[in-house]
Amino acid sequence: MTAPAAQAVRRRVTVSGTVQGVGFRPYVHRLATDLTLGGFVSNTAFGVLIEVEGAPEGVARFCDRLAAEPPPLAAVTGIGVEDVPATGSRDAFMIRSTEQSPGRTQLPPDTATCADCLRELADPADRRHRHPFVTCTHCGPRFTIATGMPYDRAVTTMTDFPMCTACAREYGDPGDRRFHAQPVACPDCGPRLRLVPAPGSGIRPARDADALAAARALLAAGRIVAVKGLGGYHLACDATDARAVDELRVRKARGGKPFAVMCADLVAVRRIADVSDAERTVLTGPRRPIVLLRRRPSDLAAGVCPGSPHLGVMLPYTPVHTLLLGLPGDPPSPRVLVMTSGNRSGEPIVTDDAEALARLAGLADAWLAHDRAIASPCDDSLLRVRPDGTEQVLRRSRGYVPRPVRLQIALRPALAVGGDLKNALCVGEGDLAWFGPHIGDMGDLSTLEAARQAEGHLRRLTGVTPELVAADRHPGYHSSRWARQRALQLPRTTPLFVQHHHAHIASAMAGHGLDGATPVIGVAFDGTGYGDDGTVWGGEVLIADYTGYRRFAQLAPAPLPGGDAGVANPCRLALARLWAAGLPWDADLPSVAACTREELSFLERQLTRGLACVATSSMGRLFDAVSSLAGVCQRAGYEAQAALELEAAAGEAWGADGAAYAFGTSPLGCDPAPVLAALVADLRRGTPAEVIAARFHRGVARAVMETCRHARQATGLTTVALSGGVFANALLEQECTQLLASDGFTVLRHGEVPPNDGGLALGQLVVAAHERQKE
Repeated sequence: MTAPAAQAVRRRVTVSGTVQGVGFRPYVHRLATDLTLGGFVSNTAFGVLIEVEGAPEGVARFCDRLAAEPPPLAAVTGIGVEDVPATGSRDAFMIRSTEQSPGRTQLPPDTATCADCLRELADPADRRHRHPFVTCTHCGPRFTIATGMPYDRAVTTMTDFPMCTACAREYGDPGDRRFHAQPVACPDCGPRLRLVPAPGSGIRPARDADALAAARALLAAGRIVAVKGLGGYHLACDATDARAVDELRVRKARGGKPFAVMCADLVAVRRIADVSDAERTVLTGPRRPIVLLRRRPSDLAAGVCPGSPHLGVMLPYTPVHTLLLGLPGDPPSPRVLVMTSGNRSGEPIVTDDAEALARLAGLADAWLAHDRAIASPCDDSLLRVRPDGTEQVLRRSRGYVPRPVRLQIALRPALAVGGDLKNALCVGEGDLAWFGPHIGDMGDLSTLEAARQAEGHLRRLTGVTPELVAADRHPGYHSSRWARQRALQLPRTTPLFVQHHHAHIASAMAGHGLDGATPVIGVAFDGTGYGDDGTVWGGEVLIADYTGYRRFAQLAPAPLPGGDAGVANPCRLALARLWAAGLPWDADLPSVAACTREELSFLERQLTRGLACVATSSMGRLFDAVSSLAGVCQRAGYEAQAALELEAAAGEAWGADGAAYAFGTSPLGCDPAPVLAALVADLRRGTPAEVIAARFHRGVARAVMETCRHARQATGLTTVALSGGVFANALLEQECTQLLASDGFTVLRHGEVPPNDGGLALGQLVVAAHERQKE
């Protein structure tokens, strides 16, 4: 006698996390079909909703595999399961259209072209051979084409491109890699390339494959081409052509700031830089950031990265890039391209085509554009890989945004606007915080408008409706003034202002998942931050948690002649430090020799009378001063140039000299006067600048350890957070970490959240949450 079939059961499953735009519904469809189950799957504003019905063992296996085998780009953060009455339906499992309901889900970042799509791109027999917009559920644009949520083609910039019959068939086939892939297109129905020449350039316009071929030929001929990518335009030229690189530098008014490069493949990368296994993994991964690599002798033009031992390198992450650098059999063309943001210095990256023609006029000889709109600008991310294989993100943007940071505290809906340098916004609610893309320096109306647009886009994608806004305490920041205006539209009509260095330490804590219940010893070193006493802070040791802080110790202050405007002249900063230390301005010192007689006279009067001089405890400014005194950099053409070149010099002597300059340390802080005196003595002994730089770095690290020892003795705390832009210095961060760890401290270093002002908004967000609770 045959046993009766088990009665069908039905379960409702809700899945949260990054589960839209990653092929999750097609994956669920295939899984349910393989297990002969009925029901449906749908996107909702909360994530994905599934109802599955069938034999109990099949339903149980479905739920087990759903959690264990998600698609490659998915990030499941929660699965809820409940039994519901079976319907008795024998219909096949189906994908339903998006459920419209209030709530929130998570959109994945833009992802580099996958291996399957690259194979199709290079296959003459494939219908997407050389299609510049080939994509599937496992790769391609997401954040930069999404105009709203839940994620569906109708709320992307692909809505302007109706699918042809062949693409629609793939889109609707559960067994196809492009099943419900929203950006799917082909040469018959997708976006199209066009080459637009600059007026009077003698270049002929072109479309499609001819546009790409013409752009490659222009680059090979030493011309500069504006190339539209995922999140904006790049300005590109042959990185081995010295004339082209120098011309781009002049046109963009970039000074000596290094350019990033894009290499055709790993072979090309290894010709110009050393690559560790960990760096290779990051370079070739789906995020494709710019990775700082140790450069090696090569045929790169000297103007690509003057004065730097490191080179910012990335690999192609769109089909357009791959085609631009060439497929096998293509005519010879550059294998390494300068790829710098498509903007004038100080302006946000250009995304709109008409705006690109106007704002990049005079910079580019031609524009390689396309007709797929960019919903949000998103610059390239930048990181370095530490010797232990961990990553330190220095600019968090494409490939990361809008992936949330999970917190161990609960947030009311809030917006944090960050600072004025390396600006990136952040919104948060519940246990999640979302950074917006890198905006840059908030110096003019265009960047403020970019910030407003970034906030609107972030709100639409996350569903966060802020009740309050947090900002930096600096009264003159553009971002803080915007926060005051924005707050007038919110339930709380005044912003919560957060001290700059407190936000830095809170950012490091939040990035490590701390709940803030226990304070840390926070070492916040940067160039500038508004202090509680109205002076410029930046060499701070704080005892801090999310609810507050106290200034435990600091770098002894010195005058900052000219205020923030004076930082372009490291020689003047050096003389101010000598003046504060009571050391003479002898003519044989490099800093003195770099100044004119009139400059020296004016500076002496300025310091003596205190004219336009604000006191600063900034460690960043001390690095600038030492760079000048050592003869490394006297005038800075871009932010942190003097400090970067000092780090480069120190790296040259790091293994050859283990000595360190000694700061005057006490429980209240550290005094650089003994360092400066020892440095001047070394100069007169003929000690090389590289050795001086190394001794200074080691001296700073030892001063950090001594000050943290004092803090531990006074408080009993044993966790140290290293934050602020100075800790983007790899040598200093590594030396501080080793010394502190060997002395029994737990050290918190930044990872995915930048240590510089690009991570500031996260700290503002968590501090504001606790301020609101206190109120």
